[in-house]
Amino acid sequence: MNSTFFQRLQTLAAITGVLGVIIGAFGAHFLKSRLDATNLETIKTGVLYLFIHTLAALLVCVMAQRQQIPGRWLKLSGIGFLAGIVMFSGSLFIISTRSLTDFPASSIGFVTPLGGLSFILGWLFLLLHSRAK
Repeated sequence: MNSTFFQRLQTLAAITGVLGVIIGAFGAHFLKSRLDATNLETIKTGVLYLFIHTLAALLVCVMAQRQQIPGRWLKLSGIGFLAGIVMFSGSLFIISTRSLTDFPASSIGFVTPLGGLSFILGWLFLLLHSRAK
C-alpha cells in the first residue's frame, strides 16, 4: 500500500472537513444578513457536497488501510473527490459571495460543472475499484 498517498488524502480530507464547518458557520451567522436567500442556499449546497465528499474521501482511506494493495482506482477515486470539493464547492462559495467581494464570478462559472464531473468520476473510480477484485 502507498501509505504516504492515503495519509495525505486523509490529511486533506480532515482539512476540508474543518473548512466545511467554518464556511457553514460563517454562512449561517455572518453572511445571513449580508446575502440574499438564493446565495445562502448556494452556500448550503456547496457545504453539503463538501461534507458528503469529505466523508467519501475518508472512506477511501479506510478502504486502503484494509487492503494490501489498494490499487490505482482507489487513488483516483480520492483524487476525484478532493478535486470536486475544490472546484464544485469552492466555485459555489466564490460565486455566491460575489456581491461582497466584487470578484468577477462569471470568469469561473465553468469550474462548477468540472467539479461535478470530478465527483462523478470519483464515484465511478470507486465502482471500478470494487469490480477490479
